[in-house]
Parts: sequence; C-alpha cells; structure tokens
Amino acid sequence: MDKKVEKKSFNLGEFYSKYGIFLIFILMAVIFSIVNHNFLSALNIRNIMRQIVVITLLACGEQFMIICGMIDLGASRVLACAGTLAAFCMLTTHNVLLSILVALFTGLCFGVFAGFFIVRFDIPPFIATLATMMVAEGFIMTFTGGQNYSNLGDAFTWFGQGYIGIIPVPVIIMILILLITYYILSWTPIGRGMYAVGGNQNAAKASGINVGKVKFFAAVYSGLMAAAAGIVLMARMNSGQPAAALTYEMDAIAAVVMGGTSMSGGTGTVVNTIIGSLIIGIIRNFMNLQNVPASLQKLVLGLLVLLAVIIDTVVRNSRSKG
Repeated sequence: MDKKVEKKSFNLGEFYSKYGIFLIFILMAVIFSIVNHNFLSALNIRNIMRQIVVITLLACGEQFMIICGMIDLGASRVLACAGTLAAFCMLTTHNVLLSILVALFTGLCFGVFAGFFIVRFDIPPFIATLATMMVAEGFIMTFTGGQNYSNLGDAFTWFGQGYIGIIPVPVIIMILILLITYYILSWTPIGRGMYAVGGNQNAAKASGINVGKVKFFAAVYSGLMAAAAGIVLMARMNSGQPAAALTYEMDAIAAVVMGGTSMSGGTGTVVNTIIGSLIIGIIRNFMNLQNVPASLQKLVLGLLVLLAVIIDTVVRNSRSKG
C-alpha cells in the first residue's frame, strides 16, 4: 500500500499568532540597542517598565472589549476623570484609601454607563464609548475648571513612584492586574464567554451564553482598568491633571492588536498583549532617547495603530484561506 504524506502549507496567520509578535519585539530591541547604546542599560529598562504600566492597564480593559468584538474609545478620558477626582479627594481628605475608592467607583460608573447603552439599546460600542469620553471630559473640566491638583503627598505618590525592594510599585500593580486579567480570560465562564461572543455572537446566544451580561462585564472592566491607570498616572506625576493622557487608548488598542487580538473579536491572549505593550513602550522610549519631537512621535504612533490594523486584516485573510 502506498502511503501518502500530506504536507501542510505555510499559513501566515498561524505563524504570526504563535511567533510574530515575539520576533517583532526581539528585532526592535536589537536594532534600538545598536543605534543607541543606552537603550539596554539597567536604568533605561527600568524606565521602560515604569512607562508601560499605564498603557498596559488600559490594554487589559481594551482587550476584554476587543475580544467581545467591541472597542472602548473613551478610556483615556475616564482615566483622567478618575485620576483627577482621586487627587482632589486626596488633597481634601488626606485619605489614601478613600481617594483610591473614589477613582475606582468613578471608573465603575462610566463602565456601567457605557455597558448599559451598549446592551440595553444595542448602541454600537464605539458610539457608546465616544459618548462616555465626552461625558467624562465635560464633567471633569466643569468640576475642576481645568485646574490641576498638585503636591498629593508621599502616601499617594507611592503608588506611582514608590518601590518594594528594587521593584517599582507601579510594575507590581501591573503584574497583579495582568494575573487577574489572565485568570478571568482563561479560567472563568465569563472569560470563555467573551471568546464565544466575539467569535460568533449568534452561536454564543444559541449555546446559552448571556451575551448582554458578557458585553456589560467587559465594559465595566474597561472602566475599572482606566481608573486604575488614572491612579498610577496621577501618583507618578504627583498631580491630578484633567487634560492628561489624551489618546492613550490609541496606544492601548495598538498594543492589544499588535499582540494578535483580532479587531473582529474572538481571539487574543494576555501574554501577547504584554509584548504589544512592550513594543509600544520601547518605541516611545527609543524616540525619547533620540530626541524625536513630540509631534513626530504622535505621527509614528498613529501610523503604528494603522499598521496594527493592517496586520490584523492580513492575518485574518490568511487564516480564512488556510
């Protein structure tokens, strides 16, 4: 009997899903270290880790939304609103725990706000979160009159500037939230539900999954992650700034998509999103080391978002052909 040996054809989508993001990260790190010898110094690596915390926290929320086939365009304004309210509370009460709870409650409220309109009225997520962005920005600008709140005290700034041993506190916060995000996605019914809803919403509904509950949870989690990012950012700056973090959600979305989470939903891992955040971080850091103007940095990062979406499209097309 003749034995037929089947050869598997090369599939770009499968290859990129498994190895692409890691190869991109390694290639960038090698090139940047050759161009600038300070890039791989211990001090600069520590700076990179501190700098990616805010984007990574936002990316955790964005990943839930994108896996469900949605997107959050208001995360940066929720971040600024929650962080500024925490700073205001810190200056008026000098109570760190209360300030943190105020920020988290603010993020929760905006997540509920967006989730309610997405689920109850079936409003497209980008419209609902765009409205959330406008409400958050309008509220905090009216509340503060555009005023910054500075000198927040060591107890609060510890969350953005402190250390436990040699490890920066923000990095520890980031690791803890990444572990929570990983656990939800990998080990809970609602995490599995997100993949099902993003993959095929009708099939998910037919299999008994509460689609509205899953989408609502994703929106609430995104709001909470924006609030957590706001606490860390304002603590790092030692100032509550209502105009801070403009367009940060674009970096977070780019990190998630570059990590292989499809914009059409249904796929994505936390590990790859971390690598995506690191890529965004090292690009920003390298441009700072090279004294690239801020305006040009925005141009580069904008093109990076576009590139991430193009890669996602190419990967999905390759998978469908395979």
